[in-house]
Amino acid sequence: MNSDALILAADSALRTLLAEPRASRPTPTPATPSATLSEDERREAAALMRVNHVGEVCAQALYTGQMLASRDPALQAKLAEASREETDHLAWTLERLRELNDRPSLLNPLWYAGAFAIGYTAGKLGGDRLSLGFVVETENQVEAHLNSHMERLPAGDAASRAIVAQMKDDEVQHARMAERAGAVALPKPVKGLMKMAAKVMTTVAHRI
Repeated sequence: MNSDALILAADSALRTLLAEPRASRPTPTPATPSATLSEDERREAAALMRVNHVGEVCAQALYTGQMLASRDPALQAKLAEASREETDHLAWTLERLRELNDRPSLLNPLWYAGAFAIGYTAGKLGGDRLSLGFVVETENQVEAHLNSHMERLPAGDAASRAIVAQMKDDEVQHARMAERAGAVALPKPVKGLMKMAAKVMTTVAHRI
């Protein structure tokens, strides 16, 4: 990685982990206001939104690593557009966490570093098509994970539900973009490892 790439990588990490994210789209709002949540419901909603916020930290890292590894300007532009939408998600989930009087994961630097390493390594060792395969599988797993959150969020938490629903729609579009760009399917063992890693991350981030 040359000096320019290192500067870009460092800038992305600092903006994701330390700066206030700025959404390009308004925060999704529900058709009806949220109900008053009990303390148990508030804690569960906050834990789930913390997990979602970690996912967006990882998305920023993954796309940054892939952009730096690719030499195709057209693909870099597509990844950059997807990353901008993930920045919206980052801002929305952080905003909702604050509304729920809670905080992001204390391990966000660790999650970012791991996702960046995966994105950059996939692009460098496997090329653009394999890198895009990681996008497809990641977004498919995120879609499933968000579906499960829609079932677990308190019924009265309309605000969180509206955010998660829009995030899910965006993740589906990111996966389709990667498929159209030439993604190759990942081997089953790799998919399995990704699911295991995601399970560890979501379990830990739910609490820490």
